[in-house]
Amino acid sequence: MSKRLRSSDVCADCNGPDPSWASVNRGTFICDECCSVHRSLGRHISQVRHLKHTPWPPTLLQMVETLYNNGANSIWEHSLLDPASLMSGRRKANPQDKVHPNKAEFIRAKYQMLAFVHRLPCRDDDSVTAKDLSKQLHSSVRTGNLETCLRLLSLGAQASFFHPEKGNTPLHVASKAGQILQAELLAVYGADPGTQDSNGKTPVDYARQGGHHELAERLVEIQYELTDRLAFYLCGRKPDHKNGQHFIIPQMADSSLDLSELAKAAKKKLQSLSNHLFEELAMDVYDEVDRRETDAVWLATQNHSTLVTETTVVPFLPVNPEYSSTRNQGRQKLARFNAHEFATLVIDILSDAKRRQQGSPLSSSKDNVELILKAISNQHSIESEDNDQPDYDSVASDEDADLEAAASKANRQKSLDSDLSDGPVTVQEFMEVKNALVASEAKIQQLMKASRLEKQNSTPESDYDNTPNDTDPDDMGSSRKGRQRSMLWQGDNAADVAEPHTAPSPVLPSTEDVIRKTEQITKNIQELLRAAQENKHDSYIPCSERIHIAVTEMAALFPTKPKSDMVRTSLRLLTTSAYRLQSECKKTLPGDSNPPTDIQLVTQQVIQCAYDIAKAAKQLVTITTKENNN
Repeated sequence: MSKRLRSSDVCADCNGPDPSWASVNRGTFICDECCSVHRSLGRHISQVRHLKHTPWPPTLLQMVETLYNNGANSIWEHSLLDPASLMSGRRKANPQDKVHPNKAEFIRAKYQMLAFVHRLPCRDDDSVTAKDLSKQLHSSVRTGNLETCLRLLSLGAQASFFHPEKGNTPLHVASKAGQILQAELLAVYGADPGTQDSNGKTPVDYARQGGHHELAERLVEIQYELTDRLAFYLCGRKPDHKNGQHFIIPQMADSSLDLSELAKAAKKKLQSLSNHLFEELAMDVYDEVDRRETDAVWLATQNHSTLVTETTVVPFLPVNPEYSSTRNQGRQKLARFNAHEFATLVIDILSDAKRRQQGSPLSSSKDNVELILKAISNQHSIESEDNDQPDYDSVASDEDADLEAAASKANRQKSLDSDLSDGPVTVQEFMEVKNALVASEAKIQQLMKASRLEKQNSTPESDYDNTPNDTDPDDMGSSRKGRQRSMLWQGDNAADVAEPHTAPSPVLPSTEDVIRKTEQITKNIQELLRAAQENKHDSYIPCSERIHIAVTEMAALFPTKPKSDMVRTSLRLLTTSAYRLQSECKKTLPGDSNPPTDIQLVTQQVIQCAYDIAKAAKQLVTITTKENNN
């Protein structure tokens, strides 16, 4: 991005300086505060990316910059430019406005309600209007005028429109003309590079035929964007499309495969879905990957004042009114899956996407990549019935109060000592949790009993895991994950079984004390992330030690037996993540490890642990602020 853009741009929604996020489908740059509102609207309204900390295909970023510099924002604020709007008291937000309700109400009106977009004269037949607009779009994409096409799309033109007389789509026209930025815009609005025209040719064919090789390669990337994004989320690599590799699927050793009846049934149901339902499920998982990755970037980039003073959590996928309530509830439930469970779902989808595209027959049970979920009963596309007791409120409203209530329920569901990390996971971790989950119920009960005894002997009054120094963190993790599955089997009240009989304490520390410790933790995490960015691996251990000290001091503020389930859950996540961070950082020490340490893999896990710590600290600030204000 040019120096001029970095130094002089203002937020499209409030005119604040130096916006650091982009709304890709709106063609605008936005500040942190406004971005928090965009995220709560959902990707169907605004697709946000960080300008520096999110990977960008160069031409996609160029497309957004071009739109922004050529007045795309005036499309969304058309009527506000009319002097009459000032007379009526209508105005856009400004940097000094509060996020809630001022900025939030303006942004919802601007993008969700399209309250300021130029309206065409009404006609009796809306379909004719949409068809006319789509035909105009079809003609316009052969030029480089992006803002004209965005304006047509904002009015209802269809990016995937098939022209009945011309026998092709706008993307065919843009590809033939070599208009790569138009192709990016059309793809953002749903155009498919694999669509055939009346001659049986795709946009990729026309790009190659016209010698537009960069465009042809980019169209292939767009065609595989969903599976590429899922693969990159898991292993940080993308397929080599130029050489004919279109899928990457992490492979597992046969000994780690789950041959249980649950896994077989879940896999069979996934494979038996119609292509339409499978595509819906894959798109929902894609949106959840985007939510988790954006949340990770969000936590890593916010300064402590924003982190601890604004309610900017997006706890699950926002409601899309175009989807059924069943599908929306299923999308929300994806947030409940911990990193390992979610990774198995992603791998199953990648495997079946490859099978479906290649027309391969169903795989045998030996080739099964397990779906370690309560998939049969919980996954909306796999199970045709709703649960009797849904985990979230009915998805009729996206108002803040409803989001807060649903977030509270989501946090309670996540409280069963699970590893709540949202970042990418490695195959090694995948295999570790697999070995824990296939253990018998008797073994799990033994682990739970041993863990309770150990906790009572070492920290008898503690309700969260201050793991003794001589405890192997990996053993702790396996036990914890085994316990999670056992508790899921037993029901929601299992977390209260065999707890120490210490009276719960309702007293929480002051919000000021928690904020101060959170600032200290955040400062140390930012130092660690800078070291990771600059490949200063020898800084990992001292950084992790400082983080561990700050976490210990933070945890010491709270009662040894907090009354609140959410407080206990957040403290568990905070302390166990700090111990896991220390364990990961120690892997950078030179030694006789066999095989040698993969420093990139370690860095990935270090960053993941840091995100988990930041998330837990943020949760504790939110909880104490709310409780102390009551």
